[in-house]
Order: sequence, then structure tokens, then C-alpha cells
Amino acid sequence: MKREAALFLFTAALIFLHAGNSLAHFGMVIPERNIITQKNKSTGFDIAFAHPFENRGMDLKKPKRFTVTSSGRITDLTATLQPATFMGHKSWKTDFAFMRPGVYIFAMEPTPYWEPSEDISIIHYTKTVIGAYGGDEGWDKPLGLETEIVPLLRPFGNYGGNSFTGKVLLKGKPAPGAEVEVEIYNKGNSLRAPGDYHITQVVKADPNGIFTFTCPLAGWWGFAALSEADYTIKDPAGAEKGVEIGAVLWIYLDPLPKRQE
Repeated sequence: MKREAALFLFTAALIFLHAGNSLAHFGMVIPERNIITQKNKSTGFDIAFAHPFENRGMDLKKPKRFTVTSSGRITDLTATLQPATFMGHKSWKTDFAFMRPGVYIFAMEPTPYWEPSEDISIIHYTKTVIGAYGGDEGWDKPLGLETEIVPLLRPFGNYGGNSFTGKVLLKGKPAPGAEVEVEIYNKGNSLRAPGDYHITQVVKADPNGIFTFTCPLAGWWGFAALSEADYTIKDPAGAEKGVEIGAVLWIYLDPLPKRQE
């Protein structure tokens, strides 16, 4: 009987560990392209909430706000969002045409997501950065979000294998020792992780909130620095519950193609 009880506890622990290693949530703002040229003057966006490596989506209510910032000017694009489906769940989409050279920072503030398995609400402030027509200034400017990752490596025009460096801000100040979760968007579900620990990788920021992570493959990489909010939100039953706020940044790393003979 003792042996059966021990086996049950061991099995339950394995299940718990497996679940704990595969429950990283990421807000997602994924454009069709992150560099704009005269050949491609616009891009579409997928705006979603998901487990990007595992291709497991979650329903995303219409975001509270979706904006683009360029040359210090903020434009609200929330009204342009259209319902869509991403990984089989409710998401949003939009298109944006680029009129002039510059760096464009797109940011999404979602409607809080209630996660019953963690007994918290989740708010991921999610950004991506696009360079247009050779523009190269302003990609390292914070937007003043409640929490955000500011890139210290230009977040476009990079290769798979590059190291990315970012700075985590919480209420505009560096977040010392912030834990940053990292996942690649496993588009098409073509990649297989060697084990659960490889699905969501983790790096800690230094005392100045700065972290570095080397991305081994080309593709979309997401970085999520999570914090506990200093306020609560009511759950569906009306009880005040804690809130996880996330600073999420998506960057694209290009493959290095060989010159055609």
C-alpha cells in the first residue's frame, strides 16, 4: 500500500512538473515582415495570445489598445482590428501601410485574461519593431508602458544565431534580476523540443535589468519578463485576485541565404 501511495505521488509530481514547464503564455504581435522596402510597403499583423512553441492558442478578447509609435508620434490603431483565428482560437488582425522612412514600434495592451489554473489575471504588454525604407533611429526608445522590454540590439536586420540584448523596465525603471522567458514561434509545428525544459527557456536580468540570450535559429523569437502587479482584478466570481503583468517583445532573425550561382 505504501508503495502504491509513493508511486501515485511520484506520478502526480511528474504530471505537475510537465505542466509547469509547458504553461508559458505569450502575447503575440506578429507582422508578415519586420522590414519594409519599396517592394513591400505594407504588412499584415496577427495579434494573439498563445503558447508559441507548442502551437496552443487561447482566446484573446479585443485588445484595450493597439498603437504604433514613430518619430515620437503615437497613432491609435485599435479601431482597425478585425476578428480572426490563430491556432484555432479567437485572435485579431490588421494591416498597416508605411508612408515614410522610420522606425515603427507597435504595441498591444490586451484586455485582462483570466487564467483559472493559476488563479490570476494576465496582462501582457506586447511589442514588435519594424524598420521602414532604411530608417534606423528610435528603436531603443521606451514607450512608457507599465512594463516593457527595450531592445539594446537593433531588433531588425539580424541573423539566426545572433545574441539579443534587452532591458526590462517596470514602471519606467530597470527591473533588477527580472526573469525572462524565451520561446521561438514554432510556426507550422515543424520543430521538436528535446524535452520540456527546452520549450520555454529562461534567462535572468542583471542588477540593471539587462539580459542577453543567443537565438540559435532563424524565426520569430519572443521574450517575456513577468512581474506581479501592485493591484488586483476581480475574477469571474467577483473575488479580488492577483495580476501577472508581462513585458513581451517579438523580434525576427533572418536566415543567411547563400548567393545563387
